[in-house]
Amino acid sequence: MSTEFAAYKAEFDNKPYHQYLGVTLLEQAPGHGKIVLKKDENTPGGIGGSVHGGVLAAMVDIVMLVALFAEMREGEEPAGTAELSITYLRQAHGDQIFATASVIKRGRQLSLIEVDITDVEGRLCARGKTLYAFRA
Repeated sequence: MSTEFAAYKAEFDNKPYHQYLGVTLLEQAPGHGKIVLKKDENTPGGIGGSVHGGVLAAMVDIVMLVALFAEMREGEEPAGTAELSITYLRQAHGDQIFATASVIKRGRQLSLIEVDITDVEGRLCARGKTLYAFRA
């Protein structure tokens, strides 16, 4: 693990919201990010003991930034999430839920990022899509 990644991971993992949700950083590279939710008794639950859909949507928004900010361009000024959608395909069960982001298109003002939410067995539980805005 590079010292740069270790420092970013420590900062990421220590954010109060990330700690509240139980998410930690696994991977970051230009255009790519991966986080894991470690489910425990404090994780908001959904139907049948699954992870609440709002938590999965938050994971989409969080991991999207990991992938996008892995390679900031000179002069880019973040403006925030412009759009977020999520399609729930199956309940997310298990002790660990993963979110993996890929930057599909990086534009000057808008970037498109797709996110897959999977369980520990690699089954696709949800797919998210975001548009992230930069100030012009």
